[in-house]
Amino acid sequence: MARFELKLPKMGESVAEATITSWLKEVGDTIELDEAVVEIATDKVDSEIPSEVEGTLTEILFEKDAIVAVGETIAIIETDGGDTSSLGAEPKNKIPSQVLEVEKTVDKAIEVIATPITKNSDSGKFYSPLVRNIAQKEGISMEVLETISGTGKDERVTKDDILVYLENRGKSPEIVPAAIKFETPKQVDKVAAKVAPISVNGEDEIIEMSRMGKLIAKHMVNSVQTSAHVQSFIEIDVTNIVTWRAKVKDGFLKREGEKLTFTPILMQAIATTIRKYPLINIAIDGENIIKKKNINLGMAAALPDGNLIVPVIKNADQLNLVGMTKSVNDLANRARNNSLKPDDIQGGTYTVTNVGGFGSVMGTPIINQPQVAILALGAIRKVPAVIETPEGDFIGIRQKMFVSHSYDHRVVNGALGGMFIKTLKDILEAWDVNQDF
Repeated sequence: MARFELKLPKMGESVAEATITSWLKEVGDTIELDEAVVEIATDKVDSEIPSEVEGTLTEILFEKDAIVAVGETIAIIETDGGDTSSLGAEPKNKIPSQVLEVEKTVDKAIEVIATPITKNSDSGKFYSPLVRNIAQKEGISMEVLETISGTGKDERVTKDDILVYLENRGKSPEIVPAAIKFETPKQVDKVAAKVAPISVNGEDEIIEMSRMGKLIAKHMVNSVQTSAHVQSFIEIDVTNIVTWRAKVKDGFLKREGEKLTFTPILMQAIATTIRKYPLINIAIDGENIIKKKNINLGMAAALPDGNLIVPVIKNADQLNLVGMTKSVNDLANRARNNSLKPDDIQGGTYTVTNVGGFGSVMGTPIINQPQVAILALGAIRKVPAVIETPEGDFIGIRQKMFVSHSYDHRVVNGALGGMFIKTLKDILEAWDVNQDF
């Protein structure tokens, strides 16, 4: 018999950990190849982890609701045969270097331990094996561990929390010009500010935030603390697009079997604009700028519970209108049905959100880290406008929309941010009403 380690796979470039929401198998159960063993959740998507082997589940290493780092072994499956190469093989997904350093020291003798680190403290706080290992390695006592502010589920101390504590331990505050050093979420002081207690009377209803709601809130706060947000706005005349779509949408549905909405038309124009301004399609890594080769458009979509998720259209600049329509409709439908896969929400380089779908004229969206820009599409409205003609100006009814562009002012200046949406405006307003689809 051989033992196979089932590990938590990499779920995306910005995802370092996941929460175990449900075990689908129990110890002693037989498991088939590719059969789902456990359900997990991240701040982006819920998913199942399938088995890569056939065998019997012999050990479950993490309980339900435990937070697990990417690359950690979560269960042991016993297989037939004597091949144990799966234990020594390099994992399919690269584990973050900080996690590897911790794993290298787990089996070493620990010389400095003030107080043994247990799974649960006297106050009832839960500490994952990874956090306990880091604390033991660094000589952090249980008393000190309890003073670290946790940002995980139910205020649990995560790997990032304890690494931030270690990084700042013994340091005095220093002032660093933003133009010289970029701050990342790990360098932001995570000690929660004390706020005045909220008065609750007998008629008020207390509603606990959902798990995804808490994760989204954390992601948004981290983005504001990381990036220097600034916005540019522009109004675009989309009368030609509205007229053209009304003329071709029935034929498009009959020929392609897809409904033609405004979204794929706008997304195709945005991808074309990004190709003209590649320095919008970047990410920041410390003090380095990563210029992305592929244009992968994130498309904010509403979930049935009211939360938002951002599925990604890969290589969007290479799609024609038919391909873009199929991708948009497929991702939107699967988002509504909670059937997105982890790969569907990975690799985004630029995000678009349609605030007009909720009737908003415009919005000021928050950047989806580690990207540096996000575009908000406002509602299309009929408005009176001055129309210039060779015979003179006159007032007419036009279809217009506002576009809001939020970008990271550390690396995107106002000229680039403004030229980007001005070019998008030119592309959309030059739409040929006589073209085929």
